[in-house]
Amino acid sequence: MTPRHGRLLRLFLRVVRSNRGGALIELALIMPVFTLVILGSAEFARLAYAGIEVTNAARAGVQYGAQNHGTAQNTATMQSAATNDSPNVTDLTATASTFCTCSNGTAVTCANAATNCTARIIEYVQVNTSASVNPAFHVPGLPSTYTLKGEAVMRVQQ
Repeated sequence: MTPRHGRLLRLFLRVVRSNRGGALIELALIMPVFTLVILGSAEFARLAYAGIEVTNAARAGVQYGAQNHGTAQNTATMQSAATNDSPNVTDLTATASTFCTCSNGTAVTCANAATNCTARIIEYVQVNTSASVNPAFHVPGLPSTYTLKGEAVMRVQQ
């Protein structure tokens, strides 16, 4: 060991033994953990936001379809209303459908509900949405893509 290295080592040991040195070492040990917590929280918040957007998109589509019987049959516009509600979520897909039941609880198809249902016909609309979200930080052991899904069902106004 050269004399210069010896002086550096003594200086390092003096700093480590002082109060300032201890605080510096504590900071050096805690900073990576703190950084991971902050990045993990940001990623979780980003995925939660996307999940809320996907669910709200399904609600927007079903709210359009539940206005009356005419809008309930227009599944393409329900899907469009759902995808237009969440422009910040890429790769959002929506599927819309309708189904009918009799007021006594019997399930029937909407096309033949008038002939097969002796009670009152109740019509429902349903919109399912899904989106794939890539995490900003890839962590080994966690998925590289998260699939978020939303679903909303509403009774059509009579």
